[in-house]
Amino acid sequence: MDLLKNELKRQIPETQDDIKKLIQEKGNQKISDVNVAQAFSGMRGVKAFVCDTSSVSAEKGLIIRGKPLLDIINILPEEVFFLLLTGRLPNKNELKDLQSDFCQDFMVPEYVWDILKAMPQDSHPMTMFNTAILSMQGESVFRKRYDEGMPKNEYWEAILEDGIQLLAKLPSLGAGIYRMRFNKGEMILPDSNKDWAGNFVHMTGLSDQNGDFHKLMQLYFMLHCDHEGGNVSAFASHTVASALSDPYYAVSAGLNGLAGPLHGLANQECLKFVLNIRDEFNGLPTEKELSEYCWNRLNNGRVIPGYGHAVLRCPDPRFTAFINFGQKHIKNDDVFGIVDLLFDVVPGVLKEHGKAKNPWPNVDAASGSLLYYYGLKEFNFYTVLFSISRTMGMISQMVWERALGIPITRPKSITSDWIKSNIR
Repeated sequence: MDLLKNELKRQIPETQDDIKKLIQEKGNQKISDVNVAQAFSGMRGVKAFVCDTSSVSAEKGLIIRGKPLLDIINILPEEVFFLLLTGRLPNKNELKDLQSDFCQDFMVPEYVWDILKAMPQDSHPMTMFNTAILSMQGESVFRKRYDEGMPKNEYWEAILEDGIQLLAKLPSLGAGIYRMRFNKGEMILPDSNKDWAGNFVHMTGLSDQNGDFHKLMQLYFMLHCDHEGGNVSAFASHTVASALSDPYYAVSAGLNGLAGPLHGLANQECLKFVLNIRDEFNGLPTEKELSEYCWNRLNNGRVIPGYGHAVLRCPDPRFTAFINFGQKHIKNDDVFGIVDLLFDVVPGVLKEHGKAKNPWPNVDAASGSLLYYYGLKEFNFYTVLFSISRTMGMISQMVWERALGIPITRPKSITSDWIKSNIR
């Protein structure tokens, strides 16, 4: 962790000075106007706080620290975490140092497994995952050092230590929950010779003879790492952390948001849709059959899962990365074949239908089909994988928020009567 800390120690004073200058020179300038409809609509589109780890362009999709996603799809999850924190990719020594930190802390405390074993057998995997993270709150370095009177300029270091220790455990925790919840047998211990994603694959016990599942999980964990600061999970985590709650509290809060059907559970619905098509046609339909199927669905007032996005006006680059992976590694599979064919059919149907402002696919349209192909067929586990990845973004944002002394989040609310009385 020393190499990463040293890089952040170099960057933080420069960024602090830059922000002070921005506030002094431009602090009174407006960056957003808010109308009544936005106030009643989840603050959609309101520019109200700063997140530098990533941004989402309507034309390009996810951009991580200035790098369009499709330019960096071959990097490891460990590398994208370093990028989120520092704005650059690690060199070989820095990557090795970070991977070593992860290897030192990959063991989940035994009391966590005892807690999970005591839960109902039909508990949702996300409930188990979030309960486990929250149960480890007593391990927090930030909490202990804060209670000891740690100075404010050291907050970010304690957050980083907590973050790395938590991230190191997530593949072990996720894989252990998978085996426990779905009766896959005894726990499999992590292997210090494997990378972050490789350890997850190893500990699930799923077959990976040619290493393609490992490659998929490297890609999956990298692609889901961050999505600017205003999505439910990131903003929930940001809000809780702004109260100086430690990362265990804040990450758990964010992941509880991710567990919602309008956020992280969407990939399940997309895969169910694809499997229904497979069952309807007894395999892969023709392009004409699939087009008619989609038209019938739309004419019955239903949506096409995985298509349309509140922000993007282009195919989600994460979808593109997954489709490219599938086309390279998956042959003669009906489920992935349907996903591939939907991309050829649905945008045209939605354009002709006329109601969809954005006919392009989002990441959820493809991710589940790839997991399903490699044997991970338990739908309600998929959001745990999303969570393992998205925690990297939450931690990165927390580190910088504490480094820059961002205050507690406390927007002003108004009443409906206030709007009626004051808006003419």
